[in-house]
Amino acid sequence: MWAFIHAGQTRLQCNFGHSVYDFAHIGNFRAYVCSDILKRYLKYSGYKVKHVMNITDVDDKTIKGANKEGISLKEFTRRYEKAFFDDIETLNIDKADAYPRATEHIKEMAAIIKKLLSNKTAYKSEDGSIYYDISKFRGYGKLSHTKLGDLEAGKRVKQDQYEKEQAQDFALWKSYDKEDGEVVWKTEIGNGRPGWHIECSAMSMKYLGDHFDIHAGGVDLIFPHHENEIAQSEASTKKKFVNYWFHNEHLLVDGHKMSKSLGNFYTLRDLLNKGYNPKAIRYLLLSAHYRMQLNFTEEAVKAAEHAVQRLNDFMIKLKEIKNNADNKQIQKSIDKTKKHFEEAMDDDLNISIALSYIFDFVKDTNILMMENKIGKNNAKKIIKLMHGFDNVLGILEEKEEKLNPEIKRLIDEREKARKEKDYLKADKIRQQLKDKGIILEDTKKGVRWKKER
Repeated sequence: MWAFIHAGQTRLQCNFGHSVYDFAHIGNFRAYVCSDILKRYLKYSGYKVKHVMNITDVDDKTIKGANKEGISLKEFTRRYEKAFFDDIETLNIDKADAYPRATEHIKEMAAIIKKLLSNKTAYKSEDGSIYYDISKFRGYGKLSHTKLGDLEAGKRVKQDQYEKEQAQDFALWKSYDKEDGEVVWKTEIGNGRPGWHIECSAMSMKYLGDHFDIHAGGVDLIFPHHENEIAQSEASTKKKFVNYWFHNEHLLVDGHKMSKSLGNFYTLRDLLNKGYNPKAIRYLLLSAHYRMQLNFTEEAVKAAEHAVQRLNDFMIKLKEIKNNADNKQIQKSIDKTKKHFEEAMDDDLNISIALSYIFDFVKDTNILMMENKIGKNNAKKIIKLMHGFDNVLGILEEKEEKLNPEIKRLIDEREKARKEKDYLKADKIRQQLKDKGIILEDTKKGVRWKKER
């Protein structure tokens, strides 16, 4: 457990990365949304945040994918990079301050590897590859709690990803292999390409410095990736690499690990094609504490859609208030809700508790609105509060959707039929609109419409 301390102008830096070898799946986006909530809440709390998201556009997976399709690495990775940027925009994830690509930072990687060679923390193998000697770093295993006695120093692993039980010397630089095709860089440390782990250290340190505050990622990256980042970074700079590691738990689908063989593997595009609202998908991904596994089900998405719609309906009702009532208790309710929200978020980003306070406030305020006990000035204060919360959550509709002319014509025609007491025609038009995905609500202040989720 750790808590945030409100410190005004303190500058905090964050790092997170993405590998562009395929469309990102919802497990990836659980991690990105969790780190987005962290970043947004830090900014809400007054911190200055510098956010860097590394783009891994060269590793074992990207090379394999490009070779399989018979296209260049750049053509292959730029396709998935664009898809990724489209997806994070769809999920309303705040943009990072920088998106450095691994392929554009080979010089920085080679410089770090040279340092590691010079201080004997790294060594060259017979084929020209360069490996990190884990026996030379006394702190190896401190993040993942891998026992030093279990490490197999002297044995090497060349692939980027491997199991904790395979703790061995890992590749910093991979000498050219014909399987890499045209993917090769000529450098002073040899001809070849970087290992995955050194890429992240080089880009992090270039844009955030030798030491920074927060490094985010899923629990699956703790070993070997983050463990290796610490080892190579601290051995090259002699400084602590990161103050805080922010690791989110796995996402399950229907209670099982996501797998193509089980038919429960979803990209964001798969869910959008099923007709789900992207704000509801975002809400579901952020709704559970980041340290807890999240079970993604269709029922859960539908519940999330209902929750998001409830909040948006609440905002619409507030904007419709025109009376001059002045409820003196509203400010106390606002202050209490804000205080509880912040206390929950300060407690290790306890988002589920924070959301419960918001929905309790919405419920109580809706009752007061039904009793005409809230005036337009009260409403303005409540709207300001909700917008403040949404600076963290990012789930409210930012602007009202416009109706296409055909839908507007049908709504006007139905209103005319109602005034003429032609209820049969009015009901028929209501059904027509429902078939088109438009739900009508008749209120004292006139008809209100919304899209069916």
